[in-house]
Amino acid sequence: MQIIKGELQFEKSLKQRLEFICEFTKVNATFINGSIRKIDKTNLSYIEPHRVIVKNITLLVFNYSNDVYINNLSKKIKLSELEDYLKNL
Repeated sequence: MQIIKGELQFEKSLKQRLEFICEFTKVNATFINGSIRKIDKTNLSYIEPHRVIVKNITLLVFNYSNDVYINNLSKKIKLSELEDYLKNL
């Protein structure tokens, strides 16, 4: 069994929105591209979300989604609520 890994790039408008929110709230953020992992000769694949690290908290985001996941996929907020969340850190 062979696993093929490919890197995904941030959607341009998503990254711009995240950068603007981080700049506006005066926090430094580290952006890490997500990836896609496929198992060769099958139709199975896994999309690893993009990561944004802010004050030792990992935010997970997917391209074309308005949700931001905090630390794992069980807790989420809307992208429009991210500014308030970062201000309260």
